[in-house]
Amino acid sequence: MPETSLPGQERFVAPLAETPLQAVDAVTIDAAPESQWKEAWKRLRKAPLFWISAVIILLIGVVIALPGLFTNADPNYSDLGLSFGKPSEGHPFGFTQQGGDVWARTLYGARASVAVGVLTTILVTLVGIVTGALAGFFGGWLDAILSRVADIFFSIPLLLAAIVIISVINNIQPDRGFWASVIIVVLALAIFAWPQITRQMRGAVLEVKNLEFVDAATAIGASRLKNLVRHIVPNALAPVIVTATISLGVFIVAETSLSFLGLGLPTNVVSWGNDLSAAQNQVRSGQHLIVMWVPATALALTVLGFILLGEAVREALDPKARKQ
Repeated sequence: MPETSLPGQERFVAPLAETPLQAVDAVTIDAAPESQWKEAWKRLRKAPLFWISAVIILLIGVVIALPGLFTNADPNYSDLGLSFGKPSEGHPFGFTQQGGDVWARTLYGARASVAVGVLTTILVTLVGIVTGALAGFFGGWLDAILSRVADIFFSIPLLLAAIVIISVINNIQPDRGFWASVIIVVLALAIFAWPQITRQMRGAVLEVKNLEFVDAATAIGASRLKNLVRHIVPNALAPVIVTATISLGVFIVAETSLSFLGLGLPTNVVSWGNDLSAAQNQVRSGQHLIVMWVPATALALTVLGFILLGEAVREALDPKARKQ
């Protein structure tokens, strides 16, 4: 229909349905952009490091869950008559000085060492996420206090601090059960390991909280707490996940080191650290080195698996770092 804009002039407006759309083939109203996690998973599946680490970790998981599939020997059984016995059927790596089966002790020893690593990683990650998110989001005096406390703990060497704490507890309560010893080792490591996660989480929250989608959520009525929990924290977890994955291997090594020094798990517990500690005399004398090399190789492969997984996750979540 004609529409008059100025005297003596008329312009006609065609109906919208009759107006052709140029350079547009189709419009999908329901299409949504993929999240960073879906994109990261696509990149992760194409990474050789991911599949190598996945095979190693899967194998370790099967060994931990079902060690009986790989040996029929009892890891706690010892016979001095078999001391330093040579490899035989059912005992592919021979026997320890106490007559224990090397292969069985290595398989069953994965449980204790990996359990300490996993529990420590979970505790450190949770504490780091909470403290880092609070410090980065609220800022002010809370940020100042948490940051200074984190700096103090971060400046203390992890293994040295754990040695001091466990030594003091051993003097107070020398006889403890398995799980009590595990909890003490986990706490001794976690007390001085959380600042790294806190720092990373704080930095990520400071970056994310000023993005446009957070302002948009605030504009439509989202509370500060809802913004923090639903929008900011999930988008700030990428660096934390990478660090936690790599730290798991570090904590396994830390537990092994403490047990090697006689400060970790009780000596009657089958673990890689205890086996390495018991085998150190043979290494010094050059006798029956396989007693040490078997658990040491298992430890190295486990740590390697988690480190490779962490690197693969890092590349998937931050492809720019890979290009650099």
